[in-house]
Amino acid sequence: MPTSTVDLATARRYVSSARYRSLDELCGGDPQMQDLIARGKRLIDRNIPILILGETGTGKEYLSRALHAYSERRAANWVAVNCASIPESLAESELFGYCKGAFSGALPGGMKGKVQQADGGTLFLDEIGDMPFALQTRLLRVLSEREVIPLGAAHPVPVDVHLICATHQDLKTLVAQGRFREDLYYRIAGGVLRLPSLRSRTDRRALIMQMIADEMPGQDGGNCVDDGIIAPAALQQMLAYAWPGNLRQMHAVIRYCCAVMNGDRIEVGDLPEELMETFAPSTPLSIHYEGPAISPASNVRSIVPQAGAADILPRPSGGPLGDERTRVIDALVGSRWNISAASRQLGMCRASLYRKLRQLDIPHVRDQAMPTHFASYAA
Repeated sequence: MPTSTVDLATARRYVSSARYRSLDELCGGDPQMQDLIARGKRLIDRNIPILILGETGTGKEYLSRALHAYSERRAANWVAVNCASIPESLAESELFGYCKGAFSGALPGGMKGKVQQADGGTLFLDEIGDMPFALQTRLLRVLSEREVIPLGAAHPVPVDVHLICATHQDLKTLVAQGRFREDLYYRIAGGVLRLPSLRSRTDRRALIMQMIADEMPGQDGGNCVDDGIIAPAALQQMLAYAWPGNLRQMHAVIRYCCAVMNGDRIEVGDLPEELMETFAPSTPLSIHYEGPAISPASNVRSIVPQAGAADILPRPSGGPLGDERTRVIDALVGSRWNISAASRQLGMCRASLYRKLRQLDIPHVRDQAMPTHFASYAA
């Protein structure tokens, strides 16, 4: 169901007035997230390493940034390292740095590693489960002794960092397989925060969508949208989607929709193809209009068994626009209002056909509101 005005107003009040804006924004009025954020706030300033777990795209890095911004270390650096993207041959120098002349090709003045760069602040190790096994031993020493030895250095350098790690993998399974050090696991998992997937936040999806959309820049330099940016039919389609890519995918989809929409609302035709496929032709879906409820597109024939395209929808007579409208309506009726079949017959993609329906003022049975002249055929 669409988000309530009260929920959205509350969420926006958190965003605009809270001292630590990012953490309050992450809560979004969601009890599940509120509990997680509350535990994170209690952990962040007690020098306890935090391990953030969650599927890809659930916002692990975002949560790490928010916790740093909330902490007493917020004036110092927040340094991120993606352990999965650093080549194994460079990982040691990238993390721990090196001195002048440590190896061939080294910078003349040496280089501070990520650990030293984060001194006094927060070190975020993303995808810690992909860290090479040999490097895990050196990291364990850094965490135990609170000092780092750059390559080529004669003496260790003391460091003071708060460690936050994240992974989408099951580290306990990696430990059992011998791919992750057990002692390192217990060192980094001082406090575990598990971010929920969007699949488990079905009652909050509409609020999250609206909040993401509100942040999108518009063509005039302002916000992309106001309340009600997502049309009811498009919202229903988006709420039914599984969102396997979680928040990262939702952010990308809404950004795309805000870029391609013609008016001031995101309509069904603005959605990318993966969301268009959410409802199969056989999926039950009630339609709301002034008259008896209509079932899915496959039942259109039973509603108006003797009606042709011209009977169902009036169309202009003559002219290119009238001919095009006739062709589209005939394709829709001939395919029993199956958008995929009709788009193939017309030689266009589904998204283009949805846009064509709006352009030609042709309602589709999945729309939230049907014109009264169509409802009269259900009597």
